[in-house]
Order: sequence, then C-alpha cells, then structure tokens
Amino acid sequence: MKRTLLSAVVLAGSLALAGCSGSEEPMDHDMSTMAGSESGDQAAHNEADMMFAQMMIPHHEQAVEMADAVLAKDGTNPEVTALATQIKEAQAPEIEQLGQFLDSWGAPRTAEHDGHDGMSGMMTEEDMQALDGATPPESDRLFLEQMIAHHEGAVEMAQTEIDEGSDAAAVEMAQTIVDTQTAEIATMEGLLASM
Repeated sequence: MKRTLLSAVVLAGSLALAGCSGSEEPMDHDMSTMAGSESGDQAAHNEADMMFAQMMIPHHEQAVEMADAVLAKDGTNPEVTALATQIKEAQAPEIEQLGQFLDSWGAPRTAEHDGHDGMSGMMTEEDMQALDGATPPESDRLFLEQMIAHHEGAVEMAQTEIDEGSDAAAVEMAQTIVDTQTAEIATMEGLLASM
C-alpha cells in the first residue's frame, strides 16, 4: 500500500513537472498568487514567518515597556538612558512593521496559544515590578541584566526566523534584530562591568 501511494505521488510530481517544462510562458508570471500574499510584492510566507511576527510583537512591546520604566526615573545613568532610548526608537517601528506583515498575510496579531509560553527572554510580572520599584543605581543594573536576557531571547527567536522563515522582508528584519541586539548586548555587558 505504501509503495503504491509513493509511486502515485512520484508519478503526480513527474507529470506536474512535465507539464511545467512544456510551457512557453515565463515561470514567474503568477508568483504573487503562489505566494498567497494580498500585497503581491511580498515573498511567500510560511508558518515560521507568522510565528516570528506574532511572538516578536509582544516581545518588543515588553522591551519598550522596560525602556519606558527606566527612562521615567530621575538619576538614571546617562549611558543607560541613551541605550533605553535607542532600544525604544528601534523597536517601536519594528512592532508596526511586524503588524503590517501579519495584516498582509491575513494572519491574526496573536498566536493561537495564550500567554508568553515559548518566548525566550520574556520578563515575569515580578521582574517588571522589581524594575518599576527600583531606583538608580539599582534600577540601572536591573535594567541592564534584564535587557541582556530579553535581547538574548529576541536574538534566539530571530535566528529561528532566519533559519526557517521564507518571507524575504521578515527574514531581513530578523537579521537586523540579530545584528542590532547582539551589539547592544555587548554594550550592556560593558556597562554592567563598569558599575
């Protein structure tokens, strides 16, 4: 039975390829419909692309929340303030772009699962309360430690998108996240070492 099914699959594939090879039309004439994208200029997307966007939105939102928490404090180390501002300015537009990806793919903004399960680097409610309640210089140290872990989680998620995603724009964003946040991790580790 398995051999018959396999033979049928191979035969069907061969016939499909044979049908394509006889065509004189350009191969890329209907790539936008093959991609399943409403915009027509997006590359084909897959499950990894959707999961990347759905998970990275709340991940970035929490990073912005962490940056806001430290920026609201008087006496924050100026280097920490500059870094928090940089993180916020980079990630807020990426949240918007990730939402646009999902809209163009006809995908919901949130994944079917609820909560932050499987989202590496996310802070707990207790972590966020500790950051909110701390004052400089303790809040500077706490922010750096938490954001290093947070960035490491984002880099891990983005690397998965690079390895498994198929939408060119989403993969490009993932590479930007890896590059930017890896550099920021090094900066934060340097700041921590100097405290």
